[in-house]
Amino acid sequence: MHPRFATYQGKGVYRRIVEISRKGAVRLVFKGVSHTANVFFDGVLAGRHYNAYTPFVVVIPDVEPGTHEIAVIVNNSFGEPSALHVPNDYYTYGGLIRPAAIELLREELFIERIAFTPIRSAKGWQGAISLYVRNIGKQARSAKLKLSLAGRNIDASEISLQPGETVDFSITESFPDVNPWSAGDPTLYMLQALLYVEGQDAPVDDLIERVGFRTVTTEDARIQVNGEDVVLKGFNRHEDHALVGAAIPYPLMVHDLELMLDMGANTVRTSHYPNDERFLDLCDERGLFVWEENHARGLSLEQMKHPLFAKQCEDCNREMVENHFTIRASSSGLF
Repeated sequence: MHPRFATYQGKGVYRRIVEISRKGAVRLVFKGVSHTANVFFDGVLAGRHYNAYTPFVVVIPDVEPGTHEIAVIVNNSFGEPSALHVPNDYYTYGGLIRPAAIELLREELFIERIAFTPIRSAKGWQGAISLYVRNIGKQARSAKLKLSLAGRNIDASEISLQPGETVDFSITESFPDVNPWSAGDPTLYMLQALLYVEGQDAPVDDLIERVGFRTVTTEDARIQVNGEDVVLKGFNRHEDHALVGAAIPYPLMVHDLELMLDMGANTVRTSHYPNDERFLDLCDERGLFVWEENHARGLSLEQMKHPLFAKQCEDCNREMVENHFTIRASSSGLF
C-alpha cells in the first residue's frame, strides 16, 4: 500500500530468518499469496503455487537445528501463465495478503486436514468425519487416532501408512443430542483429533476444528437449511480496504460483519474469490450464510479457452473446498 507501489506489477521478495531448535521436518503454511509464489528454504526452491486466494503448504524434511532463511518470491503480473488473474473490475494486489505460519513437526506423521459432513435423518444427527494423515518419512508407520466431538470420545482403529502416503480415515457416528446450527442459533462444536504413533504414549499431533450440524438442500426451486426454506439477502463483499489493501486484519473483518448484520443481512457473497478463513469463521459464529466463489468470474469465452484455464480453475475449486469443507462447506458455503 506504499504510494510508490500503488500500481506496481511484478516481483517482490519476502525473507525471514528462523531458528530451528531440533532436527525434524518443517511445515510452511501460506493462507494466500498473490498471485504466484516461489518458496525457497536456504536458497533452494521448496515449492510453487498459483492463485492468490487459496492456501497451500510446503514441507521441508530433515531440517538441521540452527539458523535458516525462508524466502518467498511473489509475482502479481498478468501474462500467459495466468488464466484466472487477468485485468478485471477490481484492484489487483500482490504479496503475502493472508497469514503465514511455520510448524516444526514432532514426527514424520501428521494430520493434514479434517473434513466433517453432518447427516440429518429421521433418527437424528450423524457426523461423517474424514481425517487425512500424511507420512513424509521413508518407512512404513502405524498410528492410532482419538476423536472427541459434542461430549463424546471416539477411539478410532489403527491405520498403516506407506512412505509418502496420505491415508483418508473415515468414520460415521451418531450425535443424537446436538443442537443444530441455524442463522438464529449458530451452535458450533469443537472437533478434536489426536494422532498417536506406535510406541509412544503422548500424541504426536493434534488438530481442532469447529463444526456445526446443518444440511443444505435445493427442493422446489428454493434453498433449504436443515429442511427449512431460506431467502438469501445481503451484500457482495470484496476483501479490499483503502488502508490495508487485501491484507484485511481481524478487527476490520468484524467491522464489515457488524455493518452487514446491522443492515439486516443474513448472507454475504465472496465476490469474486475464496475468502480468508477467519472471515468465514466469523460468519459461522454469527449465523451468516456465505455464497463463496472460486476465482474465475467475469471471463469471456475467449479467455476461458486459455490452455491453462481448466487446470487452474480446477485447482482453485479443489483448494477452496478442501480448505473450507470442515466448518463451512456444509452450511455457510453453498457449493
